[in-house]
Amino acid sequence: MSIITVENLSKTYPVPVKNPGLKGTLTHFFRRQYRHVEAVKSVSFHLEMGEIVGFLGANGAGKTTTLKMLTGLIHPSGGNIRVAGYVPFRRQGQFLSKMSLVMGQKQQLLWDLPALDSLRINAAVYKIPEKEFKYRISELSDLLSLEGKLNQPVRKLSLGERMKAELLAALLHHPQVLFLDEPTLGLDVNAQAAVRDFLREYNRRYQATIVLTSHYMADITALCERVMLIHEGQLIYDGSLEALLERFAPYREVKVELAESLSREKLEPFGEIEAIEGRDVRFIVRREQLTQTVEELLAKLKILDLSVNDPPIEEVIGRLFAQGNTES
Repeated sequence: MSIITVENLSKTYPVPVKNPGLKGTLTHFFRRQYRHVEAVKSVSFHLEMGEIVGFLGANGAGKTTTLKMLTGLIHPSGGNIRVAGYVPFRRQGQFLSKMSLVMGQKQQLLWDLPALDSLRINAAVYKIPEKEFKYRISELSDLLSLEGKLNQPVRKLSLGERMKAELLAALLHHPQVLFLDEPTLGLDVNAQAAVRDFLREYNRRYQATIVLTSHYMADITALCERVMLIHEGQLIYDGSLEALLERFAPYREVKVELAESLSREKLEPFGEIEAIEGRDVRFIVRREQLTQTVEELLAKLKILDLSVNDPPIEEVIGRLFAQGNTES
């Protein structure tokens, strides 16, 4: 059963056009002209209950605009959206109680008050009874390792603790759909891992549908079996993470440790050089040329160690965005 249905979704922004100089300013004031920028172009997809889906794209690709339309913050220019059976931009109370949006660079907790005070406000907004409120606070704070932290002013919490408290606030009403926009932004490695573990457990317990955008590929690989890629407002891929790598990574990564350092000029004939660090060199080689390249490396260079691996997923996706399409 689809909990999110998106059909031909689009968003166009009118942008004022102004010519330089006094004449341009007067014309702009009395007879304003606009150009239209398509932020999202005919995007369609369906999400099932309980899925965790990675929503990826370069800066300005249309990710956040799409999330804002899915959560009802902005009105689409065209197309249809249904989230948990509701049209988001109508902002009905029943819809708001079934979803939540967490943006890593935004906060809802009051800075100078203990987090628990803000959580009580949320409980009142969502009409959560006191007994149920205490139970949910206990459950979620235990999952997030926030015991003893919620009575401190938010400003005294570490960045990781604040992000966890923001997640608790967003999930206090047990939403069916959770939209996460860079939830681990700025967090250290340990805090990122803790947030990922929590989201995985929350999804398992409540079968919540999670839509996740992140520039940290570890978030995507740890949580998402399905990914969607958006580029210049268009959905260019929707499928499994594994299939993405198999289909759009037509090359392998060859790492070698040389017996002595060599110049880039002497190494370039063996393939595309991704990095050189002292005697360690990393090549990017097309799969069909892999055997020949490895044979040439071993025959012509003094090599202490050699390994062949799939390239990091962030490189695969980066190349896809650079190409702007999914044609292999």
